[in-house]
Amino acid sequence: MTVDENGTDIPWRSSALLTDQYELTMLAAALKDGTAHRPCVFEVFARRLPAGRRYGVLAGTSRVLDELRRFRFGPDELAVVERFLDPDTLAWLADYRFTGEIDGYREGELYFPGSPLLTVRATFAEGVILETLILSILNHDSAIASAAARMVSAAAGRPLIEMGSRRTHERAAVASARAAYLAGFATTSNMEAARTYGVPSGGTAAHAFTLLHTGPDGPDEEAAFAAQVAAQGPGTTLLVDTYDITEGVNRAVRAAGPELGGVRIDSGDLGIITRQVRAQLDGLGATRTKIVVSGDLDEYAIGALRAEPIDVYGVGTSLVTGSGAPTAGMVYKLVEVDGLPVAKRSSHKETQGGEKRAVRLARSTGTIVEEVLHRPGATPVVPAHLTATPLQIPLVRGGDQVDGLPGLEDARTHLREALVTLPWEGLGLSNGEPAIPTRFEEKR
Repeated sequence: MTVDENGTDIPWRSSALLTDQYELTMLAAALKDGTAHRPCVFEVFARRLPAGRRYGVLAGTSRVLDELRRFRFGPDELAVVERFLDPDTLAWLADYRFTGEIDGYREGELYFPGSPLLTVRATFAEGVILETLILSILNHDSAIASAAARMVSAAAGRPLIEMGSRRTHERAAVASARAAYLAGFATTSNMEAARTYGVPSGGTAAHAFTLLHTGPDGPDEEAAFAAQVAAQGPGTTLLVDTYDITEGVNRAVRAAGPELGGVRIDSGDLGIITRQVRAQLDGLGATRTKIVVSGDLDEYAIGALRAEPIDVYGVGTSLVTGSGAPTAGMVYKLVEVDGLPVAKRSSHKETQGGEKRAVRLARSTGTIVEEVLHRPGATPVVPAHLTATPLQIPLVRGGDQVDGLPGLEDARTHLREALVTLPWEGLGLSNGEPAIPTRFEEKR
């Protein structure tokens, strides 16, 4: 058994095959020509932000470290790769254990183009085979967290529920719920995320429960509501748009009384409908009953509904699918070999060679103005009226995870505080340049 970031026991499973074949064939070639053990530095960064995004949110770091502990090639894994690898490479993989160092931005940190989010120092062999594992986690989780953070900002303090499990892969659903919670969502509908990561969960009923209460005389919505209230109490939230919303609200209040916890609306022109429902609830004496809305909401729809009497937003499809959470665009590149910078020069995919560190410059008010990349050991130039905050922290030393790393709640708090440091225009939903520029100082 091993444990997750919350210290909970989870079954052992190897993560070694969460990789691409070309990483293993590169390993084999490097072992054969003697270059496999050259000390190298790999960096994770995004060349640019997705269209319309002015900042990114780093998420998934803890999950990377969890999977790194399980990156072992046992008999079952070796049986898969032995068809294309030579005996010497198979023997090396059988003994594989990462022994290098990893530094990175803390989870929940903002990032911008070029930010050195993760730095892996190891031999070529040890580092190259981690590329797909690292990128698949960071790209997915950071894309979800970045989209979720924009939704949280658009909601202006009103709670959001993550409910996208039915719109994505079953394992991606769990990771998505974690990333959304990190970004500020209040709860998830996903029970595995609640078990694995301690994300608060919630949920009441869907249209199927209302439709279930149909008999020879037709639908009986009020019976459905009464049954739900009997099971969950008057504080439950009743879904009122299976049939007619106005009648649904009337029946909901009759079933639960004025202490009804909430009504949920999943369709229609939410701006008009929620105003009507609020007036109706108040007229029925249910002045404290909350209005929950869902139905293909994204940050733009949430922002457009900000002035309406909505208490809670439920978000699913637009958060967990590509249209709402475009890839974070991160890459994993070799930047240094034997202390010598190496870099790609191909058009539109050029890289900046050499290991880098980063500091973020801020005014006395706390508003950040620039991110400066520099060489290890160099001291960046910081104007007297600005302060500089280093961004990387140690994550792995000698192959082992550093003790006392920030957990999920820490990352959630850090992001909330970090968003406040953005220039106000950087929090908006309009297109534009990254909220702050990133600059490289070439000094050794």
